[in-house]
Amino acid sequence: MSSLPQHGRVNCTACYGVAQVAFDRTKHTEGNWRITANPLAWGNPEAEIVVLGFSKGPTQAGAIERTPHEEIAFKGSRLNVAKILAHVGLLGKEGDTALKSAVDKAISNKTGRFHFGSLIRCTVERYDTNTAEWKGTGGAMLDKFVATDFGRKVSRQCISLFLGNFPPQTKLVIMFGLGSKQNYVREAYALFQKVRPGKWGWINDVSYTDGRITVVHVEHFASRGALIPNWLGKNNHDRSFLGNMARSSVEQTLRKKINRGTRH
Repeated sequence: MSSLPQHGRVNCTACYGVAQVAFDRTKHTEGNWRITANPLAWGNPEAEIVVLGFSKGPTQAGAIERTPHEEIAFKGSRLNVAKILAHVGLLGKEGDTALKSAVDKAISNKTGRFHFGSLIRCTVERYDTNTAEWKGTGGAMLDKFVATDFGRKVSRQCISLFLGNFPPQTKLVIMFGLGSKQNYVREAYALFQKVRPGKWGWINDVSYTDGRITVVHVEHFASRGALIPNWLGKNNHDRSFLGNMARSSVEQTLRKKINRGTRH
């Protein structure tokens, strides 16, 4: 049976140490990190392609109680999501309006090609001692969380429960986020190795495979400044090579031509 959750709210108490949790109310805090029990899923639980953010950011998490479920995923950044998916060949090369509409439809489609969610299904936040606030976004947050004992524990639980047993149709996992100097890519690779035993190997600097599925890291949809245009190849910048490698890995995967290579 597939471990990809059904479209909607997900019933999970794994990381909270209690039999019951109050959705979007129960929290678990360790040190400067906390998670909130509000796991969600969108799209097809038997999808060919799984698209994952890291966790719900403040825009998405803040919309849970007042926004229809289909509008929460990647709220405020869907055009960026569309451009990134188009760049790696998963959407057509269309105008902005058509691209965003394609993502809107894919997120709502319970029988389509895609499943959407996050590596950590619950909201992850870090306490900012400078502002005395909990924040769900910030520099290097992805790799810093999964590098802590708490982050590893939560990540392993989440991957084991929701990514540990893909349906036979699933070939590809798209992960938004690279991390500082690809640290998040390396941390995520280590997590997949531990939770999904197999003959894992690198394809290139942003993708890896166990021969069954391929995980490809792409630019984060909420990246600021020139990061997304650079990754997309809009500017003459070295970051475009990361986008090209991601596209190549997606193409190979969907053609079932997986070659493990040496990571550069």
